[in-house]
Amino acid sequence: MLLALTMSATSFAQFEQGKKYVSTSLSGANLHFTGAEKWKFDLNAKVGYMIEDNWMALAQLEYGYRKYEPNTLMMGVGARYYIVENGLFVGAGANYCHRGVVGAPIDDFIPTVHIGYAFFINKTVTIEPEFYYNQSLKDHSNFSDVGIRIGLGLYLDEIFGF
Repeated sequence: MLLALTMSATSFAQFEQGKKYVSTSLSGANLHFTGAEKWKFDLNAKVGYMIEDNWMALAQLEYGYRKYEPNTLMMGVGARYYIVENGLFVGAGANYCHRGVVGAPIDDFIPTVHIGYAFFINKTVTIEPEFYYNQSLKDHSNFSDVGIRIGLGLYLDEIFGF
């Protein structure tokens, strides 16, 4: 019981106002569903800042490799809320997505929601699985998708002296 209390207190300390966050994650590899794509692989990078206890502002950049469709570049902003002190979170955001179709590139606005969990390996490093839903406003049936993302996160007091 003492160990559980210690771990809970350590986790909560990571979700305090002023903490910085850096993360990279992978998604795809057939862990998704979408109408247009048979196979994809995405690399996602996020940075964040705890604007209040349990509230994080996020910025992200994502590159998506598509085997049978044009590759994508997505960038956006969002927010994350840590529901409980042990790492469960929900989030939402808005992304701009560019699909590199030769001769007729497709630009799309994609609202997104996600739910996940931050498993702390030590005081600053996490493994973060999350489920996400991206809603395409350009073509719902072909470009909206549901998937699983797995990432590594760092919760720091300072990043490069800031």
